[in-house]
Amino acid sequence: MAIKDRKERDKLDRRKLIIESATRLFLEQGYDKTSIRNIADDIEYSPATIYLYFKEKDEIFFIIHEQGFDILNKAFSQHMDIKDPMERLHAIGHSYIRFAMENPDYYDLMFTMRAPLNEIACNEKWDAGDHAFQFLVNTVTECIAEQQIAATDTYLAAMTIWSYAHGLVSLYIRQRFQSMQMGDDQSIRKMLDQSMEYFLHSIKV
Repeated sequence: MAIKDRKERDKLDRRKLIIESATRLFLEQGYDKTSIRNIADDIEYSPATIYLYFKEKDEIFFIIHEQGFDILNKAFSQHMDIKDPMERLHAIGHSYIRFAMENPDYYDLMFTMRAPLNEIACNEKWDAGDHAFQFLVNTVTECIAEQQIAATDTYLAAMTIWSYAHGLVSLYIRQRFQSMQMGDDQSIRKMLDQSMEYFLHSIKV
């Protein structure tokens, strides 16, 4: 292997190691407690070495937030073979809720925190988020075409459905339902699914 090729491979390996460490620390202790220094200590590098590969912490977290979208998009893609668009819409809604409940830290980073925004702004298009939203838009488009939901504006309908689901899971992640003593965790999770069903039925023709 040529020296240039080996150096490039080593560079990619170090970058991958940094991301893996940052992801593990983030999932273990959250965004605020995951610093460049903590990542450097974890992989026995100096902080200066980390800065050779990433200009700031949020650049790392932009990549982590994309990993979260990979998980979500894979969950959505499992429903692509559902021919009935309304049935598919229900499946998407439940997958979204399940993803948030099972991956609360990823969800916060993807949809609540400001951390990735600077990096998103540097790109012409937010590919990770757009791909997930487009899956919803395409399904809603089919529902409207088949007159299964009472809507004429596809993006307005998709945004409304997304906002409803986001509201549910945000209250869950922030433990607002638990604070209101609405039951144990299993009961609350069941209510979230039921609420999503209730909402989707309410917009059905």
